[in-house]
Amino acid sequence: MRAHQIDRPADLDVVRESYDRVADNYAHMVATTGMGDIRRHPWLKASIDAFADTVSELGPVLDVGCGPGTVTAYLAERGLDVSGVDLSPRMIENARRLHPECRFSVSSATDLDLGEASLGGVLGWWSLFNLPRDVLPQVLALFARALKPGGHFITGTHVGDEDALRTEAYGGVPVRWTTHKWQPEQFVDLIEQAGLRPVAEVRLPPNEHSGPSVVVMAERPA
Repeated sequence: MRAHQIDRPADLDVVRESYDRVADNYAHMVATTGMGDIRRHPWLKASIDAFADTVSELGPVLDVGCGPGTVTAYLAERGLDVSGVDLSPRMIENARRLHPECRFSVSSATDLDLGEASLGGVLGWWSLFNLPRDVLPQVLALFARALKPGGHFITGTHVGDEDALRTEAYGGVPVRWTTHKWQPEQFVDLIEQAGLRPVAEVRLPPNEHSGPSVVVMAERPA
């Protein structure tokens, strides 16, 4: 067992199967409506652009929970050495179809085998909220360990106090996953406890798709 091995969530297979079921609908909605396209959301685009500018000279970047690869592809267009991983094999099939120029593979955030100080940047872009509250700190610590000194982590998540069980998504497809919401102060505290230093925070109000959210960027101290 690796010293940094992470507890495997008990419902991981259920979550994977749910995302497999919605993957085609989600990819179609991204392609036809622009949902998930950061170019249509100025504050999200500004956050990703700031991240890209910061890590562009630091080495490989990993997009964890990349879905159909929209942000991965955007960062590749910016010239970054970026690859994406996702829990859902069907999401990865869509990512490879939509963005054949990029590198994608199937993996859970809890199963990554990352070398210490091997990455210039890590993204958890609205992809960590399914992790149980006792597992998220372990994943954040893994990311901190994998970043080079001066490397950066960026994440976005839903804001709130409750755990919300989702039973359908993206066109009424039956799913089963839990969205764990965090207050920004709690979320930032977890990132700090993992060994990262927050450098920016953007709080966003509710929109037509979801409730309030927060984007946090942090660095591994040199």
